[in-house]
Amino acid sequence: MPQIVSEINQNQPREFRTVTASTKVTELELAELEQAAASRGVRLGEWVRDVLLREARSSAGAPEADPLMTEIVALQLFLTSVLSFVACGERMSADQYQELMRNVKVSKRRTAREIVAQYAAERKEEGYA
Repeated sequence: MPQIVSEINQNQPREFRTVTASTKVTELELAELEQAAASRGVRLGEWVRDVLLREARSSAGAPEADPLMTEIVALQLFLTSVLSFVACGERMSADQYQELMRNVKVSKRRTAREIVAQYAAERKEEGYA
């Protein structure tokens, strides 16, 4: 296990990074990585570290859906429910609409996680993960 060097500065310990994790990439891949880091306003090393740690942490547990995916799922849940009324020629009451909104808010995260887990399982079956 690598040793982490700490320095006390203004009552806050600071951990120094003393170990390197590296890989080789092509010139084209390096350009892609640098562009991704620059678009987020961070240095390449910091961006790579954040991506690696995020991936390592997310693969350790159940797959999490990012906020954008969660909101897309919420829209899907909402539209599917509303369009079922429209397709049947029915009108939705104000109470039904409010209940629908409550249900979407309650179930969107769980449903998004289920969808992400399903995609992850399919990718694993196909040999991508």
